Amino acid sequence: MATQEKPRLDPDTAYEVISPASYAEWGTLLDTFDRLREENPVALVEAPEGQHPPFWLVTRYDDVMRISKDNATFLNNPRSVVFSLTEGIEFAKQFSGGSEHMVASLVTFDAPVHMKYRKLTQDWFMPKNLRGLEDEIRGIASDTVDRLLSAAQGGETADFCKLVSQPYPLHVVMQILGVPEEDEPRMLMLTQQMFGGQDEELNQSGMKDMTPEQVTMIVAGAVKDFEAYFAKITAEKRANPTGDVASTIANAVVDGEPLNDRDMMGYYIIVAAAGHDTTSASTAGAMLALANDPEQWSRVKADRSLLPGIVEEAIRWTSPVQHFMRTAAHDTEVGGQPIAEGDWLMMNYVAANHDPAQFDDPRRFDASRSPNRHLAFGAGAHQCLGLHLARLEMRILFETLLDRIESIELAGEPRRAKSTFVGGLKTLPVKLTPAAS
Repeated sequence: MATQEKPRLDPDTAYEVISPASYAEWGTLLDTFDRLREENPVALVEAPEGQHPPFWLVTRYDDVMRISKDNATFLNNPRSVVFSLTEGIEFAKQFSGGSEHMVASLVTFDAPVHMKYRKLTQDWFMPKNLRGLEDEIRGIASDTVDRLLSAAQGGETADFCKLVSQPYPLHVVMQILGVPEEDEPRMLMLTQQMFGGQDEELNQSGMKDMTPEQVTMIVAGAVKDFEAYFAKITAEKRANPTGDVASTIANAVVDGEPLNDRDMMGYYIIVAAAGHDTTSASTAGAMLALANDPEQWSRVKADRSLLPGIVEEAIRWTSPVQHFMRTAAHDTEVGGQPIAEGDWLMMNYVAANHDPAQFDDPRRFDASRSPNRHLAFGAGAHQCLGLHLARLEMRILFETLLDRIESIELAGEPRRAKSTFVGGLKTLPVKLTPAAS
């Protein structure tokens, strides 16, 4: 019997899928994913010179949902969770003592370890507990909107990303972790070096002219800096535990033993970094949609029951986590395509969340979209731990914005970050009219 020919992407399309610059050109990228879902929904992506291991790109919603939920067949380990160049994988092995993950965290663990670690903080991030934080978050939102109004007074153009969507979720998650406010700029810089390292305007490290090896070294340096910082936090929280998440992590016990240093630092890093970068992107996406639609702004200003729909649609429409990777535990199939044990797969959430088979007119921002079973938070056992916090933060912020701003409009061209993994707007120039006192 003849061996079935594997469907492969042509070199230009394969490069587009992995290029950080492609994710800054949103409309063009969505066009490509529309074509692939029709012609090649499960396709092999190969690098002509071995820059990265080959992987299967999965673009249809149903296929991505199935992979997300089947954690026995599709593993986070042993292959790197997010797309990695070959040099990065080899460096991670040297950096970590053998693991392909530079950071060990919830997103790199499989069962049964994953659930043991997830349970350490899971209750902390549930709605019942988060309700006790609403007043504190509302105060942070109020201070944030104060800064926006001050910058935009007299009809001046203000950058919503720099003034609101970047600092606001960062401040919230740092308060939850117990990180002093004066250390927040450092946390932002380290996060941008880890997740925004592919965008020369965000990484703050002059990476534009660096080789992939040099970029990897910068990211490794950011990881080391995170670890050194949180080692001090651990000592403080063990000596004087409080009610914050950092105290929970510092004093956590799994199978009768304290967390080892690598796992503990990975826990801090995933909460500190992933806990704000993704919400920042969704928040900016919601504001872009509202600034583009003055009538929708007026409707939600008059009827706040519309706000949860705006929040949920912004998360789908933006898809801040643009992909995750999985490795096949055994021979299987996806979308009718045979997948061999050990094969690597990319679940592309951008493509899945814009699949017209699941979402009618997916490029349209529709606050009334129902149901809206998007994949921006993942699904199954690895669904985002902080999804309730993200929704709460966004709801409170937009309640504050709607209370204090009469109207808002775009004042220039928004620009997206160049990033293959976590992405969203990096600039959003707006002009606004304050609400009457």
